[in-house]
Amino acid sequence: MSKLRIKTGDQVMVITGKDAGQKGKVIQVFPASHRVVVEGLNQMTKNVRARKQGEKGQRIQFTGPIDVSNVMLIDPKSGLPTRVGSVVINNRRQRRAIRSKEPIT
Repeated sequence: MSKLRIKTGDQVMVITGKDAGQKGKVIQVFPASHRVVVEGLNQMTKNVRARKQGEKGQRIQFTGPIDVSNVMLIDPKSGLPTRVGSVVINNRRQRRAIRSKEPIT
């Protein structure tokens, strides 16, 4: 299993699917299933049954996870989507944007 290059708090752009072209912030990462949850994108609806007599059922709207291969990190310098690489600086590995060679904080 490969390590994910997208982390919580990163700005990403969806490159494929129903939300293609939209940008958002990563809220949650699921490394085991290679999925990320992006704020405000991939909205889903779930129908919840009533648990007690006389109570009404509900429709709950939530943000669903997206496969990590369908999102790209936003370059901090140019604002365009970029791939993510890594470089060793002061004996520490740091992520960087391939497009502009800028380190990602």
